[in-house]
Amino acid sequence: MKRIPLLGLCLLVFQLVQAQNPNLNYNKFKQLKEEWPTPNAYRTASGAPGHEYYQQQADYVMDIEIDDINQILRGEETITYYNQSPDVLTYLWVQLDQNVRAKDSDTYKIRENSLRDQMGFSQIEQLHSEFDGGNKIDFVKDAEGNDLTYVINKTMMRVNLPAPLNPGEMFTFSIKWWYNINDHVNQGGRSGYEYFAEDGNYMYNIAQFFPRMAVYNDVEGWQHKQFLGRGEFALVFGDYDVKITVPADHAVSSTGTLQNPKEVLTKTQRNRYAEAQKNFEDPVVIITQEEAAENEKEAATDKKTWHFKAENVRDFAFATSRKFIWDAMAVDINGETVMAMSMYPKEGNPLWGQYSTRAVAHTLRVYSRFTFDYPYPVAWSIDGSMGMEYPMICFNYGRPEKDGTYTQRTKYGHIGVIIHEVGHNYFPMIVNSDERQWTWMDEGLNSFVQGIAQQEWEENWGGRKRGIPAEIVDYMKMDKSRLSPIMTNSESIWNFGNNAYAKPATALFILRETIMGRELFDMAFREYSQRWMFKHPTPTDFFRTMEDASGIDLDWFWRGWFYSTDNVDISLSDVQWYKVNTQNPDIEKPLAKKRMEEEPYYIGYERFAAEESLLDKDKDIADFYNSYDPFKVTILDRQYYERYLANLSDEQKALLEAGYNYYELTFENKGGLVMPIILDFVFTDGTSEQKRIPAEIWRLNHEEVSKVFYFEKEVKEIILDPRVETADVDRSNNYWPERRQPSRFELFRGRQRNSENLMQRMRRAEQMENAGNSSGGN
Repeated sequence: MKRIPLLGLCLLVFQLVQAQNPNLNYNKFKQLKEEWPTPNAYRTASGAPGHEYYQQQADYVMDIEIDDINQILRGEETITYYNQSPDVLTYLWVQLDQNVRAKDSDTYKIRENSLRDQMGFSQIEQLHSEFDGGNKIDFVKDAEGNDLTYVINKTMMRVNLPAPLNPGEMFTFSIKWWYNINDHVNQGGRSGYEYFAEDGNYMYNIAQFFPRMAVYNDVEGWQHKQFLGRGEFALVFGDYDVKITVPADHAVSSTGTLQNPKEVLTKTQRNRYAEAQKNFEDPVVIITQEEAAENEKEAATDKKTWHFKAENVRDFAFATSRKFIWDAMAVDINGETVMAMSMYPKEGNPLWGQYSTRAVAHTLRVYSRFTFDYPYPVAWSIDGSMGMEYPMICFNYGRPEKDGTYTQRTKYGHIGVIIHEVGHNYFPMIVNSDERQWTWMDEGLNSFVQGIAQQEWEENWGGRKRGIPAEIVDYMKMDKSRLSPIMTNSESIWNFGNNAYAKPATALFILRETIMGRELFDMAFREYSQRWMFKHPTPTDFFRTMEDASGIDLDWFWRGWFYSTDNVDISLSDVQWYKVNTQNPDIEKPLAKKRMEEEPYYIGYERFAAEESLLDKDKDIADFYNSYDPFKVTILDRQYYERYLANLSDEQKALLEAGYNYYELTFENKGGLVMPIILDFVFTDGTSEQKRIPAEIWRLNHEEVSKVFYFEKEVKEIILDPRVETADVDRSNNYWPERRQPSRFELFRGRQRNSENLMQRMRRAEQMENAGNSSGGN
């Protein structure tokens, strides 16, 4: 501890000196004017759609048939395209996403491969695969049946118009096509079929199955960036009228609402569905497991056509199988009834029957509270051995073992993926961002809200925790040469899952919990969601809206978290303890004497010789200074003190006598990301106090800053980021005094881990206990 004189008004004056920076462009608080596009009539500086904002529309009428013998999809569609832009169009671009599975697909060509000493058959079989799942276009015709010329460029098709399409006009044309459906379990993919060898049946999850209009807007013009498999979709809103022909014993779930229930459902099924529409508490089973098992036994040879309609959706998907169990329940969304429903095979029970539809309903309630009321009439969760999302329908994973048990990871993975995929109805199905360019805009935002929904499902959520800062630390501290900024195109991201899902979700979590506060964040996030529902936002629209609606300049935050690969590593590098010098000689001189005795100036000094010093031998060389006691309190000392007090005001005297402890803390920014400084001060009496310093403390020097704190009590310990709010990658430098944190390792004896899951072990233990009790009773 050091004691310092209190001069003038007896106030401590601290001067902040700005670090010299030869290039201000490196300032962490530099505004993002150069990175962001100039506001215009289409997109405003506030982040809202401008007064001339426009978007195109495409309506579809489709007839689809599934060939359950050969696993082929055949379709014919009529597209009506509305040019609502101010531009004249001479051609249209149509997406052929299934061409990602064509034999000559670029996706196969650019995929990296390597060989090892040991290879699995599936890996070699993929190298030799001759599967052709690309679109086969039979014709493209106008409304009068005339052939239209077209050019297929991999996953895109340009349709040449017979005459320019002027603003405000529409154009109708038809496409007939087919393709071989892929085995998505063994060949991968977002859609396809799964084959069940035990009963010889198929389960189809069908998406990206039809030629779809590409987006034309004020940002990209035509968004016709090739689909390589990772960067997902940019799509146009429209109305759909779709008829799906399948074997008569199939059940079909789909985007939209069923138009012909009397033709495809039995009276019993219709009655059960009517009951489900009134049940807001738990799911009602519409097709039972016993009924689905009966359907599996013999495939029907006749067919049924299911008719669905959907309004104002950006896409369409469906699922069909004779294996499906079906359950449903009603959900009250601000006075409107939405049907939450699930279809799954018997292999999914008991997990699916217990959790799926309940998870759908829970997701709708939570997301609607944080964004906008769910606007569609239904929301489906379908067993698809994957996680993939479409309007009103999603395909999810999670199945138990054959004995019905499952691991904790399987349970929470199942519920978590349903929350995530149903949540995609909000981002990007309604807040319709461009996934082909920016994966994080839907995956990151959705993962953030998913994290809230999971905690509201169960406070001690037993699965992966979305958005929690501690979960992202290992990724953030990786070698920066293998990291990408969040603002990187979807196809070029390293560490895709962490970059596009976890990091943006964590950034939003920190914004809400640490930077903005829940009230301001929730207000701004809801504003963004409602501004851009059923529209096409860009990253800048999101950034600007969050600032505009909250009144907080967040450019520094976007720059660090979204435009860089910096991490958070703030070090508490130095702590100096001070108390005010009271000038009272009866206090200060005894303290000075004690300090001198405890901390001699010449620490470690030793005489070179054992004999006495010259002064010890010759007293004649001694004078006043050899006998003077600097710690003796004199009358002059007291007179000076009295004069000093006479010049002070009552307030200054009180401050002088208060005995405050002052602590000067120095912080180093080792990771590069500027963040708020959050401190817990623990006092010697066992109490504590938290101080929160905004990130703007780094605005003049982003490498090192100092800050003084004062307390009546003496500080025993200081902890930086005590609740691990900022994703600090090195917590060893967050303590004063230094706290050593040992790493932990596991002793391994080489024994094989138990292959049973916890449910199986507990079930076996219960059986053993019951057997023991039975033996004891004989």
